[in-house]
Amino acid sequence: MKIIQHSNLFERLSGKKNIFIRLRYAPPLHYLILFISLALILLSPGEAEAHQIRFQESPAEMVLVGQVVDSQGVPVTEAEVVALTDLQPEPLAETQSQEDGSWMLAFADFPLEELHILVEHPHFQSETIYLHSSELSNLNRNDIFQIDEVVLQRRISAGFWVASIVFLGVLLLIAFEILHSTTAALAGVSIIFLTSYIGGAINPDFFIFSYERGLSYIDWEVVFLVMGMMIIIAIVEGTGIFQWLAFQAYRISRGRTWLLVLILMLITAVASALLDNFTTMLLMTPISLQIGLALGINPLALIIPQVLASNVGGITTLVGTPTNILIGAYAGISFTDFLVNQTVGVLIALLVMAGFVLLFYRKTYSQQTGGISPKLYQKLEENARIENPEGLWKSGVVFGLVLIGFILGERIHLTLAVTAIAGATLLLVWLKPDVQHMIKTVDWTTLVFFMALFMIVGAIQEVGLISLAADGMSRLIGENLELGIFVIVFGVGTISTIIANIPLAAAMLPIVRYLTATIPGAQSQVLYYALSMGAAMGGNGTLIGGEANLVTAGITGQANTPISFKEFLKIGLPVTYLTLTVGFLWLLVHF
Repeated sequence: MKIIQHSNLFERLSGKKNIFIRLRYAPPLHYLILFISLALILLSPGEAEAHQIRFQESPAEMVLVGQVVDSQGVPVTEAEVVALTDLQPEPLAETQSQEDGSWMLAFADFPLEELHILVEHPHFQSETIYLHSSELSNLNRNDIFQIDEVVLQRRISAGFWVASIVFLGVLLLIAFEILHSTTAALAGVSIIFLTSYIGGAINPDFFIFSYERGLSYIDWEVVFLVMGMMIIIAIVEGTGIFQWLAFQAYRISRGRTWLLVLILMLITAVASALLDNFTTMLLMTPISLQIGLALGINPLALIIPQVLASNVGGITTLVGTPTNILIGAYAGISFTDFLVNQTVGVLIALLVMAGFVLLFYRKTYSQQTGGISPKLYQKLEENARIENPEGLWKSGVVFGLVLIGFILGERIHLTLAVTAIAGATLLLVWLKPDVQHMIKTVDWTTLVFFMALFMIVGAIQEVGLISLAADGMSRLIGENLELGIFVIVFGVGTISTIIANIPLAAAMLPIVRYLTATIPGAQSQVLYYALSMGAAMGGNGTLIGGEANLVTAGITGQANTPISFKEFLKIGLPVTYLTLTVGFLWLLVHF
């Protein structure tokens, strides 16, 4: 066992863990730098007092430090690290590994006999480190010693099977609409926790994770970002701007259906990039229904192309799709990064999609209609009238500031969630709407779904399912970056046609992180962009592939114009693979 000795004096004064300084052979210049640093620290009364307390609270004569990782080099959190000897049954010291896998054992009594360091975790095979008496006798007191990195091997426990089955079950419940997505996610979380606490009390192999550990997997930045944007969108929605835009699209097209659908697709794509595709379709579908019926054509020939455009257009920005929000928060990809790296590819995909839509619906768009009667035209114009111009320009100003904050805030490490919440608060203060109504407009079911989903994905990550999947994909892809992009884009895109893309993307994030670290050239984060394109574009494949599809089908169904699974599939599936191909080629060229 290799042991590295370090003086602990400067470690204690600097207050930085796992930063070790060797003085024995340091050049004179290094001494000068160190003593200047110590002087600056001690000149600060607050720091000096804090470090003096830390020193007094550390009477140990020897400290062992190390790190625990899995076979992929990922830090292992909450591994039990225990120091034992053959001469006494009780542990000399024990601790848990931290988020970065690091751990520290402090000894009040310096052991000269053989020392065993036992590392245990419910989802890994135990590992024991032996420090022999000959090694211990050469160690000096009042020093810190760093031992080799401990690599734990995964083990398949009963908890592994429970978490994996629960995850698959939740996906199926959502895909086949047996339960609402939020209800399914909450049911999954409940089973996981009950298994951990009740099953784990009977047999430790059933333990998955603790309640506290489950909460640690929730990405609160995503939750507060979505909540802030929901409030902003609710206020903007109340101005009637979307209904006005849809009516202007008809007015500009002068009844030419092919031109009308192109304008509606453009409006929908841009709105989806700035807001989100779910909300955009919620606002655009009702007036598109009215215009289609008034023109005497099948309204679905206007609405389905808008759904397809919303799923693709939202890829352009970080806030355009829920999957982009997840990816951006997880990988640290900024609002600007999405704009720079995805916009051109998305625009090309939209052009290809528009061409296919015109070809697919050419007979419908060529139908001769008498146009809209003056009376009906007047009614549509009244419904699309902006009733609150003052609220519109104020909302526009704040929304513009939020977008600027998204773009420039990264330079001062201003998180997106803070920008969104600040923008929502400013609108509430400036416009003074009914706060209770605004809070009710927040889709709390979606937020609860996100929180429950984070914990379910955390469970399969905890038990090792994600690691196994990452290993399998790594063996398939090897070091071929082009193949990696292809597998992510088309693999995730194909699965997204039948499985909701939000939980799928959340489960894929740790896998993409591992592939990004192991494939040469992937450090550009190209695989995260491949995941973004695959998840969003794949949502166009079937009616159940995306939330925007489902909400649109719900609205049209209430208006006695239902979208059938087969009807959506006929146009959605070809569009999916056309746009996936464009996205794949764009990523190859751009990166």
